[in-house]
Amino acid sequence: MPGGVSGGHVNGTALYVGLLAAFSAQVFGVALGPADYLAIMAVTAMVALGAAPVPSASLFLLAAVLSVIGLGPEQTALIVGFILPFDRPLDMIRTVPNCTSDLAVAVAVARMEGELDFTAYKERPL
Repeated sequence: MPGGVSGGHVNGTALYVGLLAAFSAQVFGVALGPADYLAIMAVTAMVALGAAPVPSASLFLLAAVLSVIGLGPEQTALIVGFILPFDRPLDMIRTVPNCTSDLAVAVAVARMEGELDFTAYKERPL
């Protein structure tokens, strides 16, 4: 199968940043309407596509999303400071399903296209 850059981290990052944005709005008493949720989804999807697959990258992207709902740098810093101790374990937990789903899809596609050496796949030691 041809090599390429995996986009698995995008899904987890987009969900995480979106949830942090909704959490931040609740913390600071910002009422979100349907247009705000659409803006959060759009901006989160865009910034997640540019996310580097490195630990805690999503915290840097959070500022762009929070600015869309009217939260400033000081409020963003408070949220990042609050979530930072929990971010690393959450980041590792997000990585597991992202990588697992990428691998499962790669194996399924390889099998459908006849590129999977099933004998070698089954004989490989764990």
